[in-house]
Amino acid sequence: MSMNVGGSRDMSAEMNVTPLIDVLLVLIIIFMIITPLTPHGEEARLPQPAEKHDPGPPPPSTVVLQVMQDGEFGVRVKINEESVEWKDLRARLVDIYKLRAEKIIFVKADNALDWQKVAEAICEARLAGVDQVALMTEEQRPEMPLMASR
Repeated sequence: MSMNVGGSRDMSAEMNVTPLIDVLLVLIIIFMIITPLTPHGEEARLPQPAEKHDPGPPPPSTVVLQVMQDGEFGVRVKINEESVEWKDLRARLVDIYKLRAEKIIFVKADNALDWQKVAEAICEARLAGVDQVALMTEEQRPEMPLMASR
C-alpha cells in the first residue's frame, strides 16, 4: 500500500503498484507450474542410412594363375591357391577381373609341364580381359663358392 504522510492537501499522482506486483508474482508461479507440462515439439523420425551389406574381405591385389602337371597327361589349374576346372577357367577369370582397374595376372607353371599348356592358359586369361601377363620363375639363388680345402 501507498501512504501519503504529509500535511499538504495537494493531490498526489503516485500510482499504487502493490496490486500489480501481487498479480505479477501469481503469473510467475502459474507459468513455472505450466511450463514443464507443455510439449517440447513434434516427435520426428529421421531417415536412417541404408544397411551396408558387408562384401567381405577385399580381393587380393595380385592374381596368380598356377598351371601344374596332374598325372602323366593331365593339367591342373589354380587361381590364388583355389582349384579351378580347366573348362571354368575363362569364366572365373572374367568374374575376377570385371571390377578391377588393373588387369594383371602372374602365371606360375611347373618346370616339367609342356609349354603348350601354359600358352593355352595365358590365351584363356587374355580372352578373359587380362591386359598384362607376367611369368613367375623359381627364385634363383647364387651358388655358394666352395671353400678351399686346406
